Amino acid sequence: MAKTNFQSVDEYIAACPKQSHKHLKALRAAIKKAAPGAKEKISYQIGGFELDGKSLLGFAGWAKHVSIYPIPSGTEAFNKEASKYAAGKGTLKFSLDQPLPLDFISKVVKYRIQDLKQSKTTYGK
Repeated sequence: MAKTNFQSVDEYIAACPKQSHKHLKALRAAIKKAAPGAKEKISYQIGGFELDGKSLLGFAGWAKHVSIYPIPSGTEAFNKEASKYAAGKGTLKFSLDQPLPLDFISKVVKYRIQDLKQSKTTYGK
């Protein structure tokens, strides 16, 4: 992806690899559904959402996967499930050749909201 300085999430998604568009749109919709008060934004040249002025999640499209950043803290069961998708520090990767785990993504958003409520930082703002 050569373009930077995106003005909107729509513009960002359009610049991502075409094969990731379907998953990106579904991921975006799942995040909106789980956090209806969140606002879209561009942060670090990827799509993202903020809630109450704090960075909620970032998401990105790649040639073979889509990703969510950061991984929230959660229960032991959540952390075990997250480990199936964890890649690198703070990244969840979902392969384009598999359906998105929408129920899990909803949990990611809910736990991330809890993290924000417990944190005083505005990291990624």
